Amino acid sequence: MTAVIAVVLTLLLAVIAGLHAYWGRGGLWPAASEQELIATVIGSARARRMPSPGLCLLVALAIAVTAAWPLLLIQVSGAAAMRPLILFGGFAIMAVFLFRGVAGYLPAWQRLHPREPFASNDRRYYSPLCLLIAAGYAILLLQGS
Repeated sequence: MTAVIAVVLTLLLAVIAGLHAYWGRGGLWPAASEQELIATVIGSARARRMPSPGLCLLVALAIAVTAAWPLLLIQVSGAAAMRPLILFGGFAIMAVFLFRGVAGYLPAWQRLHPREPFASNDRRYYSPLCLLIAAGYAILLLQGS
């Protein structure tokens, strides 16, 4: 079962990393314009432009690293020397996704990201997805420790 969770997390995070790389290269999907994309994926009332290509690609790289981590976690028993580092990294990644998932329901976050459709999508999809990813990491970490 943990192998299935690891593969699903890896594929899901790879898709999310790919989306960020796509946006970093100027892609607009799922929107038709930059302003619509900002309203859909950032939701900040102050944002007038998408983040720089470099920043989008850096975020894509960071998410791609997190995509590989579930596979490391299910291999942790076979890599005894690296085990503490792999587990620490897994806990750190889980904490980031847990924090992001919870943040979406906090009034302070909602004041920072009030634009629609982001605000509704965040409560309905983005934050629950982050919490689900954190739960997947938690299961893998509990199995590996």
